[in-house]
Amino acid sequence: MKSETGLKTASDLSDKDEPIYQALMTAIVEHQLPPGSKLPEEALSEVFGVSRTGIRKVLQRLAAVQMITLTPKRGAQVATPSVEEAQDIFRTRSLLECANLPDVLAHCRGPHLAALEKINQQEQQAHAVHDGAAAIRLSAAFHIQLQAISGNQVLTELVTRLSQRSSLVVAAYGAPWQHGCRCDDHDRLLELLREKELDRLTDALRKHFDHIVASLHFERSGETLPDFARLFAAKGA
Repeated sequence: MKSETGLKTASDLSDKDEPIYQALMTAIVEHQLPPGSKLPEEALSEVFGVSRTGIRKVLQRLAAVQMITLTPKRGAQVATPSVEEAQDIFRTRSLLECANLPDVLAHCRGPHLAALEKINQQEQQAHAVHDGAAAIRLSAAFHIQLQAISGNQVLTELVTRLSQRSSLVVAAYGAPWQHGCRCDDHDRLLELLREKELDRLTDALRKHFDHIVASLHFERSGETLPDFARLFAAKGA
């Protein structure tokens, strides 16, 4: 199975539990499972029609990429980044994504711009119809696609993982109406990318991350037990 970046990993190709992993990852990234949500093995096993051993394997994978936490006697929960971790995630994204812009500009061609424009238009439409899940997904896709232009697959994979963790930060500390990034920021980034204005593009991207961090309230979410049957009704065996 391909990730949203188009990259494949050995585990993606061989792991029979990959659809469950992707379903849970999507639910977390799109804020259907907010930070602090409990993920009991028994409930997930029943919904997906697999053994608790299979669910445990999926949860261990999600913990390995820091999307959930596994605690003795408490089980699995969707991760709630600390304030310091939240700030570090966006600080790291700013450093990585801005540093990669020279390579992005060097490789950027018409089809790349067209692909980004399509994502941006879809993101604006998602905001217009208040489709929060789509807005979050498309916001991340814009950044991942932008960095993928450089051809650096290692960096693109890092940005993908950091984008997923960024969604946790926004879910934990963002306002209830906050979904993804500001569309007008992405419009500006596209404009500067077309003009190949490296200095202004770098400055705009750095300010874009500053805007996101400034919009966060750093108030923790409580624990919840989601309705797994509703979330994953069509994904069970």
